[in-house]
Amino acid sequence: MTMRPTDPSSSPRGRLLAALAAALAGVLLLGGCASLPETSQPEALGTINREPTSAGPPAPLEGRDPGLLLLDFLQASADPTNRHLAARQYMNPSAATKWNDAAGTVIVERPDTLLESRTETTATYRIRAQRVAELAPDGAYRAIDGPPLEYKVEMSKTDGEWRIDELPDGVVIDKPAFAKFYRRYVLYFVDPTGSALVPDPRWIASPKDQLTQRLLTLLGEGPQPAIAPVVLNELDARRVTLRGPITKANGDPEEVGVGLGGVRIDLAGASALAPRERELLAAQIVLTLAKADVLGPYLLLADGKPLDERYAANGWSVADIHQYSPEAFAQNETGLHALRDGALVEVNSDGIAPAPGYFGAVRNLQSVAITPDGQLVAAVADAGRPAPEPPRTLMIGSYGGNQFPVAEGTTISRPSWTVDGTAAWAVIDGERVIRVVNDRSTGNVSVQDVDISALTSGSSGLRLPITEVRIARSGVRAALIADGKVYVAVVERRPDGKFALTSPLPIAVGLSTPAVSLNWLTADTIILARDGDVDPVSTVSIDGSQLISQTTRNLTPPVRTVTAAPDHQYVADSRAVLEFTTNPEGGEQYWREVPGLGASAVPILPG
Repeated sequence: MTMRPTDPSSSPRGRLLAALAAALAGVLLLGGCASLPETSQPEALGTINREPTSAGPPAPLEGRDPGLLLLDFLQASADPTNRHLAARQYMNPSAATKWNDAAGTVIVERPDTLLESRTETTATYRIRAQRVAELAPDGAYRAIDGPPLEYKVEMSKTDGEWRIDELPDGVVIDKPAFAKFYRRYVLYFVDPTGSALVPDPRWIASPKDQLTQRLLTLLGEGPQPAIAPVVLNELDARRVTLRGPITKANGDPEEVGVGLGGVRIDLAGASALAPRERELLAAQIVLTLAKADVLGPYLLLADGKPLDERYAANGWSVADIHQYSPEAFAQNETGLHALRDGALVEVNSDGIAPAPGYFGAVRNLQSVAITPDGQLVAAVADAGRPAPEPPRTLMIGSYGGNQFPVAEGTTISRPSWTVDGTAAWAVIDGERVIRVVNDRSTGNVSVQDVDISALTSGSSGLRLPITEVRIARSGVRAALIADGKVYVAVVERRPDGKFALTSPLPIAVGLSTPAVSLNWLTADTIILARDGDVDPVSTVSIDGSQLISQTTRNLTPPVRTVTAAPDHQYVADSRAVLEFTTNPEGGEQYWREVPGLGASAVPILPG
């Protein structure tokens, strides 16, 4: 007996895939080009398999109950390949053709399907879920602290199987499925001074062999709108573009960015850049690719010739651009200090000693900040004045020298220095943000008010008082606590020389207790402390996508203060100052007491 091959189009799934393929082909033809339109969140361009198989994405389970099928649909919606073809399989052909996946993407958790009505062949469900975030077409993630998402879905039986008839446009993704298909990458742009790179995190679903192209395309499109006014982009498509295909270092166009082999990139227009601009361009590309595990060497060309003759033979490496990396600006050369019994003390291997000068001699300090170079100190002091006089005074002075008052208030937040030591930021009475500007050439000090009107506008959701402001080492962002909630804002310098805090983004959304202290751990991660015994210390990424609880081993809540650098984390809890430690043998993490400081001390790192 002769076996005949089965025609895949004769099955229900085969007919659906054929219909979807025809519908999608029609969309592409109408677009007038062979590339996919920008119709997924983030854009699915570049996510099609280079060698498509006839199998396609997994089919919906046969005989599935409609409510369970909807939950499966939310899982499948995380796959953006071929304009969310996996999700369209859960729809009848008409709905699959009409569904606009470009209308927006919402990430949810704890989705629930609520049956409203059902017959033998039709069903109406209401899907209810907690909003977690929105995802922009460029992969920018924005955490949401808002009401639950709720929408209606109509279903019917097609060829004996339940399928979706009607649903709103846009993509809804269950958070675990999102984590399965998307990965967080970081683009790097240049700070306003041209001296450091600034992270811009994105979430991308892309095969490894297409990731290099995708990252460089996003770099060329520029930063997120919020930070666009305060960063530079040497790969700005108006000046520099990709020239020809991206290949391995030996010119092989296959499997670029996969394993060893390096990357070769030719940049049209780059030959017109100045040497410093070329170096910054290389820094953006090299660090963006290296952090995405796209291995070097990185052979960079400018209009067909080496971008820099120094690296013509062997290409660029991360070490060649290290001076621009955020890690280079986070080196702690001043060491650990502490506030103990109202005075500034230095903590070193020999023990604890009072800091020289005024700040080590007084006993009325409430909080202290030291510049990264250790030269200047900003401190909040108890003025000792009777009511109704302001009880707090902000003092500025040299380390080991004298001081003078610059501001007064009922409350003054812990000061925060910029990385170059030119300005200390603080919040007066929870509603007035100031910069104390130090002109090192003349020694003059002035106080400038910071415009915070964009923080408190109706659409931001931020409510006063502001109890903490910490300036990032790049100077481009500020982390702050307002009404117990955590935000990241953008630091804008206006044409008149004044500063403003804009574009507040809520992070650490959904905390059950108020945040009380925070600090920058790395350029894209914040460490925070909050009230209560449950998870008192956490880290959170600047886009709010990753909130991770730190170990509580040896902690005795409440935790009062946190301070950090990439290689050190310190907290003050109810009994001591402790340092975050990892056991080199077993890898266990715990908090270890810094001896000799006592129960009321507060740790201080530069910044």
